[in-house]
Amino acid sequence: METARGLLELTRPINALVAGVLTLVGAFVAGGTALGPIGAAVGATILATAGGNAINDYFDREIDRINAPERPIPRGAVSPRLALGFSLGLFGGAVVAALTLPPVAIAIAGVNLLALVSYTSLFKGRPGAGNVIVGLLGGSTFPFGAAAVGRLDVTVGVLFVLAALSTITREIIKDVEDMAGDRAEGLRTLPIVIGRRQALHLAAVVLAVAILASPLPYLRGELGWPYLLIVGPAVGVMAAAMVRSYRDPTAGQSWLKYGMFLAVVAFIVGRSAAVFGGFG
Repeated sequence: METARGLLELTRPINALVAGVLTLVGAFVAGGTALGPIGAAVGATILATAGGNAINDYFDREIDRINAPERPIPRGAVSPRLALGFSLGLFGGAVVAALTLPPVAIAIAGVNLLALVSYTSLFKGRPGAGNVIVGLLGGSTFPFGAAAVGRLDVTVGVLFVLAALSTITREIIKDVEDMAGDRAEGLRTLPIVIGRRQALHLAAVVLAVAILASPLPYLRGELGWPYLLIVGPAVGVMAAAMVRSYRDPTAGQSWLKYGMFLAVVAFIVGRSAAVFGGFG
């Protein structure tokens, strides 16, 4: 039972399910209704995210002895070999599901799968590179969902940009939070290389670009005032989170997560209003 529990923990099930929901949101925002492709895309996303989380723990097992000793591998619930095999099985399931989708969606899935595997083995701990990859992976759930139903558009593109850049911001803040453990392991994360305050300044610039992009669906007439009514407070929460991060990175990244969630709700409400309420 402890091993089964440890394997489940490796997947970070809530994060994996959230990723699947975001893929569903991408399909909805794009106006897709085909249940088969949507289900396959959601399943592929959940499996790939779970596999990525598991393989991340495999490569991070020594760092986690310092930063997160309660994780399954450091506490002995799951052996490194079992964690690696488990992650590869999850990736295999994701590939099978993705191969049923249109070519553009398959291409996105292929790039993401390579990025997931290369992140922990090659890019994590390199100044900025790992942050960018995680951001692109997080944001790509939306265009993946849209591509699964063959309906990529500018609104989904803005959602991708907003999600990717805000995720990059959050990853930089998290690196600031983890500086002690990362330095002990000899990692060269962005805050370690350029300094804590300079890294936070860079995160603020990245977030500012995301905030500036957020009104585009409204300005282009694709989403109406219901979208603007919610995305405004969302970017306000994200801006406040960035300010808070200078004093308390842990609280700052938590606030940023809430702001990102509210921004996703803005797209859902905006598309729902356009489709069902006639707001354009």
